[in-house]
Amino acid sequence: MHSDLQTQLPAIALSARDADRLRHLAEVAADQYPETAEFLAREIERAEIRSADQLMQDIVVMQSEVTFRDDIGGQSRTVTLVYPEDADVGAGRISILTPIGAALIGMSVGKSIEFQTPAGGWRSLTVTKVVHHT
Repeated sequence: MHSDLQTQLPAIALSARDADRLRHLAEVAADQYPETAEFLAREIERAEIRSADQLMQDIVVMQSEVTFRDDIGGQSRTVTLVYPEDADVGAGRISILTPIGAALIGMSVGKSIEFQTPAGGWRSLTVTKVVHHT
């Protein structure tokens, strides 16, 4: 573990609808993307699952536009979190089945998460803004 980065995972929340679809997606993707699917499944299991009537305002959900800062390099990036079939990195739409996508889901503004990349390195991201498009 990289000693400069935090080791505690932040609290996360998912809507019941997102959690069900993401759980299924993680199971289906386990063969093709084993590490990311396992990471996503762990994130779903530790998340607080919220009903449709609970506020998800400042929380990254599917289809959210999220701005995050790379805590190691310091650069900020704005992306929309999407399902794999809608992903287009060039257009800023990143798949939930990427390490960054799986790390961002359920995060709230101001929270940071550290995770290991498929290459074995460590990243730390902090969510700075979330916009929901309905």
